[in-house]
Amino acid sequence: MAGEPQADCLFCKIVAGEVPATVVRETETTVAFRDINPQAPTHVLVIPKAHYPDAVTLAEEAPQLAAQVLTAAGEVAEAENIVASETGPGTGYRVVFNTGPGAGQTVFHVHAHVLGGRGFNWPPG
Repeated sequence: MAGEPQADCLFCKIVAGEVPATVVRETETTVAFRDINPQAPTHVLVIPKAHYPDAVTLAEEAPQLAAQVLTAAGEVAEAENIVASETGPGTGYRVVFNTGPGAGQTVFHVHAHVLGGRGFNWPPG
């Protein structure tokens, strides 16, 4: 059931403290931690503490929580100094939600990838 912890979910285990992670930010409803296989100099995952399998389910069933995940992603980018600025060190960042195995989703607990610290080419993927 969406929202309820899943015994076989890696990210639910991170939320419960059963699996270690390098947490960079935590709120009452979200956790942000470094990706163990980074694809950019800054690669942080932001997850809701409640279990939802993908971004669409989260948006449909808990839109306020979806907004909190995006807000946390922006706060992570700010703290990691990757926000684009004319005077600051950041050049910008991406927030990516992979949805489904064909798109590269390997953990079916919605998570936003916050990627930055280098330039990116378009189109992605």
